[in-house]
Amino acid sequence: MTRGWIVPAIFVVCGAAVATGLGIGGSLLIAGAVLLVFVLIAGMNSPLMFPKPIGALEAQRRSAADGRPVVYWRPGCQFCQRLRIRLGRGARQVYWVDIWRDPEGAAVVRAVNDGNETVPTVFVAGRPHTNPDPEWVREQLRRA
Repeated sequence: MTRGWIVPAIFVVCGAAVATGLGIGGSLLIAGAVLLVFVLIAGMNSPLMFPKPIGALEAQRRSAADGRPVVYWRPGCQFCQRLRIRLGRGARQVYWVDIWRDPEGAAVVRAVNDGNETVPTVFVAGRPHTNPDPEWVREQLRRA
């Protein structure tokens, strides 16, 4: 199991445990609802929430060619989720680099954030922006 699936797996296991306890107590409908909520939260914290990530070097190459932003992220990051949700369909236009899957991506993020893996770090025209406002990123997408 990769690190990106640890948090979602914990949510599913906890949800199953709570639902089992409620089910044994006779509240099957509530148990099902609780399990559904935990599964939805797990999905929001999973790598499935984001477009397929690419490597940092490939993202930088593509961004240089077409001017679209590169977002360095990691699964389970609330700020990355906020950015992804607020971008809506525009998220497909951004190049996503999962720093837990790509060591070069993690190194890029550490280099611009004083050695910390602070995400999301968005590169626009080669300049880094740590945890930018999602509306600002949308504006950059319109310009690209």
